[in-house]
Amino acid sequence: MDIDIDNIKKFFSKDKFAKNIGIVIESVTEDSVECSMEIKDIHKNAVVAVHGGAIFTLADFTFAIHANLDDLCGLDVGSTLGQSCNISYLKSSRGNRLIAKSKCLNKGRTMSVYEIDITDDLGAKIAIMICNGFKIANK
Repeated sequence: MDIDIDNIKKFFSKDKFAKNIGIVIESVTEDSVECSMEIKDIHKNAVVAVHGGAIFTLADFTFAIHANLDDLCGLDVGSTLGQSCNISYLKSSRGNRLIAKSKCLNKGRTMSVYEIDITDDLGAKIAIMICNGFKIANK
């Protein structure tokens, strides 16, 4: 598969929410997608920890890229949408940046399952998400 990361970044620049909270696409391969987000005050909750919604959004965005990689690389196989996602928060981050890294556990004709590990820049594992995707036909 020929992966054009600039084309992928251009496509996902239309995701205004991810862009506005500072998510950056770091790397894209067939086997893994890595995105990161610098932790800022806007990402913190009332107890000054990273808000669970910010962590979820980073993981979900990473899943979206990986699950749609075939379609983004011109295979016209249809778009994959999140059907269900389960996240487990493991610990609070003491770092300055969160990193989400995906791997595909199973990719079928219409259903797929991805695991997204979220760590911080200090190496602590912050959360793990399992996402189930469902492929729909392109219009």
